[in-house]
Amino acid sequence: MTLPDLYASTPIDLVPAQSLATFPVNTFLENLAIAPTGEIYVTSHEAGEVITLDREHNLGLYAKLNGKVTGIAMVEDNRFLVNGWNAEGIAFVAILAGGDVQFLQTLPEAMFLNGITPIAAHHYLMADSYRGAIWSFDLKTQTSSVWLEHPLLARDDNTNPFPGANGLKRFGDYLYVSNTQQKLLVRIPLNADQTPQAPEIFVKNTNLDDFAFDIHGNLYGTTHVYNSVVRIDRDRSTTIIAQADQGVTGCTAVAFYGTGLYVINNGGMSYPPPGGVEPAQIVRLEVGVEGAALLSAD
Repeated sequence: MTLPDLYASTPIDLVPAQSLATFPVNTFLENLAIAPTGEIYVTSHEAGEVITLDREHNLGLYAKLNGKVTGIAMVEDNRFLVNGWNAEGIAFVAILAGGDVQFLQTLPEAMFLNGITPIAAHHYLMADSYRGAIWSFDLKTQTSSVWLEHPLLARDDNTNPFPGANGLKRFGDYLYVSNTQQKLLVRIPLNADQTPQAPEIFVKNTNLDDFAFDIHGNLYGTTHVYNSVVRIDRDRSTTIIAQADQGVTGCTAVAFYGTGLYVINNGGMSYPPPGGVEPAQIVRLEVGVEGAALLSAD
């Protein structure tokens, strides 16, 4: 596979980076959530594990699931909503509490559950990267349904393993969704009851996996196979703020804590760099601005 040189002419303004933890080669860190106290919870996709990193940078195993785990969102202190697929290859949604696993529901019609974000009380949205859809999950009633299915969320080549809808976050009256394979950032206007209106393309020709917003509405996203972190300002201009030399090779997800942007990666497992796959890492980027608060959905 040859990657198009999407970021060849993109301005570069690198920020300070600090590696907080490293993992063995071929560890696929996929998503993360950060507690109010600063502890980081990371999904190790292929191992089916949720790993913790405390404030002193000590690693620990929080939970082990029988299958693969992908998305994670904090519901309340020491309680998380996760998704993935079980040992039989069926998509699931589960709650982790105190390290214990409670499987809530299987979704046989889902194909590849991925990013999770809250949108209203008890109400979460989950990207389905291969179906080209977003699922709704009500934590209170433990029911799920397809919230939106649309070509702008889908893959344009089903033989290509790169995901369609991938990361998703709400900012203001819009839900933003990255479509990795189509190299789009999609914006979905929300009605007063949080139901979707017609999706629209917000940014073209940019490869994004996960992303997070700062308090001003600027977006910070991982480019995964392009081994960089970018900032997309509200005027839709893009700047590279971190590259492979800063430890973001194969970066998959980001989250804010204070003025730090925390980045996880897989060391280039999906598209190995010239020197081969590197150790996976958790890296902190000092961006000098705080992140936008995620909606409380408990």
